[in-house]
Amino acid sequence: MFMGEYHHNLDSKGRLIIPAKLRDQIGNKMVFTRGMEGCIFGYTIDVWQEIEAKLAKLPLTKRNARNFTRLFYSGAMESEFDKQGRVNLTTTLKKHAGLTKECVIVGVSNRIEIWSKERWDSFAKEANENYDDIAENLDDIEL
Repeated sequence: MFMGEYHHNLDSKGRLIIPAKLRDQIGNKMVFTRGMEGCIFGYTIDVWQEIEAKLAKLPLTKRNARNFTRLFYSGAMESEFDKQGRVNLTTTLKKHAGLTKECVIVGVSNRIEIWSKERWDSFAKEANENYDDIAENLDDIEL
């Protein structure tokens, strides 16, 4: 299970270090793809295979299913970590997430998310202001 918030910068070659605490749970490679709210989702190979099985069941006759899977898969890339624990994300993914320099890597249960610092700060500010309301409006969850 991934958790925590980590701040790292893209290096001069556009590579991003994935924190060791997260890499220890990942293995030597991940699949990255377009995430929601303008971030990048990163999955272990095992979780990615589970997602693929679910997406394969979406009805081909539904436009939203076709459009979602096109974007989800067209942005996807498998990446191995280099010796320093860095990944080289595609230009498509960096553009999708607005990554230029400062990045925030967030552990979210079965995935990691990579955000530009600006987008993360904006999201976190709004979400923190509404945290109680967000929790109250969730169905069927008790902590």
